[in-house]
Amino acid sequence: MSALLEVRNLTHWFGGLCAVSDFSVAVAPGELVGVIGPNGAGKTTVFNLITGVYRATSGSIRFGGEELVGRAPHAIARLGIARTFQNIRLFRDLSVLDNVRTALDGHARYGALEALGRFGRFGGEEQRIIAEARELLALLKLDHLAGEAACNLPYGLQRRLEIARALALRPRLLLLDEPAAGMNPNEIGQLMEFIAWVRTRFDLTILLIEHQMRLVMGICERLAVLDFGATIAAGTPAEVRADPKLLEAYLGVEDPAGDREGCAP
Repeated sequence: MSALLEVRNLTHWFGGLCAVSDFSVAVAPGELVGVIGPNGAGKTTVFNLITGVYRATSGSIRFGGEELVGRAPHAIARLGIARTFQNIRLFRDLSVLDNVRTALDGHARYGALEALGRFGRFGGEEQRIIAEARELLALLKLDHLAGEAACNLPYGLQRRLEIARALALRPRLLLLDEPAAGMNPNEIGQLMEFIAWVRTRFDLTILLIEHQMRLVMGICERLAVLDFGATIAAGTPAEVRADPKLLEAYLGVEDPAGDREGCAP
């Protein structure tokens, strides 16, 4: 099966610092793939490159056969890529419903003049968007909180709302940036079930960044391990777990081979 997302030889420099070095990964439709590594390994930079927040210094990012390097974030989102963030980025003072509506507005079928004058297709489209937002919230068991300000939600529900807003973009590929950050073991177990359900219910391909080994080993089909911007291991969770370079990256255990990849200028 051809890859939905294909990243080849991706490299990115911030001045004299190489944040990502020659990173490659291919994700087939329907796969759930994890990217792991210690803090500062370059994981979130990879997501920012895929979504157009940064432009890659070199390399290629193809999604559905189309090159993403050089495209604006909004154009990439319209192709079918949505993401969450390591630090939750909700519109805190807006309601739960309105947070989801902001993502659905991109699918509105009315023009700027109709929106300004509130005539023509505007009224009907707004009702359709509200109905679709409520339906999505109901699926994610957030409908009873539709009128609540996002800032008043418990942490775990804010994470769920952020995923709901991403799903409102109707993506084919969902990028999850440390969704378990700050969660206790019980919440992590619930999150694992939730991600698996979202993947099946919305027929999604998922690329996941995470530090929680229980989560990535439990739900990911393949893993790539980054350290100092370079890929040091890749394979199934069982293969990666047994790789001595993973122990070195996380625990400081020496690699018997004695070499550790880094960024070449």
